[in-house]
Amino acid sequence: MTNFKEISFHVRYAETDQMKYVYYGNYAQYLEMGRVAWLRDLGVSYRTMEENGVMLPVVSMQIDFKKPALYDDLLTVQTTLKKVPFVKIEFDYKIFNEQKELLVTANTVLAFVDMKTNRPTACPDYVLEKIKELVQF
Repeated sequence: MTNFKEISFHVRYAETDQMKYVYYGNYAQYLEMGRVAWLRDLGVSYRTMEENGVMLPVVSMQIDFKKPALYDDLLTVQTTLKKVPFVKIEFDYKIFNEQKELLVTANTVLAFVDMKTNRPTACPDYVLEKIKELVQF
């Protein structure tokens, strides 16, 4: 595995606004789909982390819109782990349409949080081990 993962899907009608563009708020969900797929490909799931007492809330999100996506466009979200995590994990994203036009660049930072104390905690060892084994920087 490299440090990036791609997923593709079609824009649903309900995700568009009156201008027939993807509503800007939906991009946060697209980014989540990308990072969940990235983690799943690594062999880690949010469910497993939560069962082990760690949640992963978004603490920062930045999105730069280049071109709009439209209803029924085939979008590809490319998710890249920016660096080996410690207390925070950071991802960069690119979203392309079927013509390979860059529509969006984005970045999210998530914090590992102990569910009992609601305080930041280190990246779980089992996650860190998988990242170090499979991801090349």
